[in-house]
Amino acid sequence: MSMNSNEVRCLIAGGAGCLGTNLARRLLDQGAHVDVVDNLSTGRQANVDRLSRHPNFDFIKMDVADPAICRRLQRRRYSHVYNLACPTGVPNIKRLGEQMLMASSAGTLNLLKIARRCKAKYLFASTAEAYGDPDVFPQPETYVGRVDPVGPRSPYEEGKRFGEALTRFWGGKYGLEVRIVRIFNTYGPAMSPRDQRVIPQMLTRLIAGQPVPIYGDGTQTRSFLHVDDLVNGLLTVIEKGDSGEVYNVGGDQQITVRDLFTTVKKATGLAGEAVFRDHFIEDHRGRWPDTTKLRALGWRPSISLEAGIRESYQDLLRSLGVKPACPAFLAHGKTDRAPVQGDAPQLA
Repeated sequence: MSMNSNEVRCLIAGGAGCLGTNLARRLLDQGAHVDVVDNLSTGRQANVDRLSRHPNFDFIKMDVADPAICRRLQRRRYSHVYNLACPTGVPNIKRLGEQMLMASSAGTLNLLKIARRCKAKYLFASTAEAYGDPDVFPQPETYVGRVDPVGPRSPYEEGKRFGEALTRFWGGKYGLEVRIVRIFNTYGPAMSPRDQRVIPQMLTRLIAGQPVPIYGDGTQTRSFLHVDDLVNGLLTVIEKGDSGEVYNVGGDQQITVRDLFTTVKKATGLAGEAVFRDHFIEDHRGRWPDTTKLRALGWRPSISLEAGIRESYQDLLRSLGVKPACPAFLAHGKTDRAPVQGDAPQLA
């Protein structure tokens, strides 16, 4: 069902990053009006500029932790509020830890107030970091995690855990339709060349002919999901999920960081070496989501890791002003999609 553009107006907080940009583009393509709020601490002006070409798009440069955001947006009537606002990337914790904490606490409260006033559906983007260093594999939503509340990763972990608690509490107290998604490692188009996450780091260093740092021995595992599949997951949750519930959204295949490096080189044809270093922060041994709950809503991932990496590589080349590789090579990557099942519903 297509959107009635007069009825659907979405607020995306943190919408200038990779996830927010791809979500905004999808919603705009479906006919929604989309407002993005972002302070550009890790988001990209280039993403905003591309979205601004759409007549139904509006950008407000602002920090969601500033209570003035409620006054600034008080006359806008939203049907959906997506709270993606928080700096990302473990290397950013030391530099932006306070912003992570404030975005997940004061920012979450401000956005919940907006959703309550508008009677909008509200989605809080949490993280796999909410599980801490898990000792259960895969991690179901019922797992309470193994977290150090004052550890070196706590600004991100505890900020997101607080945001979840506040979202669930407000949903129950005020009768809001709220949903929580715990997002595992995501990658795809619209990543910044300065992104601190593992796949863009590997790609930008290989493109530049620089050694790629791997922290520890590289046997720690992660799972990766292409941003298109993640957007499908978010839209599935907000339209089909139960209010107050938590849903994992992530790739269901574990891969070691060492094997990921090999996969990145194979997918792109780039040559390069890894350098192994002591980790700069306490690391987690593994990440692996149990997505049974989301799959029960009809969601399925459709993009293979190699195909997604090839697409991300081409997009980063364009961002860096480097001539993209052979179009046939990119087209080959696109054929690696699995049959699409359970694509996200369009908002109604």
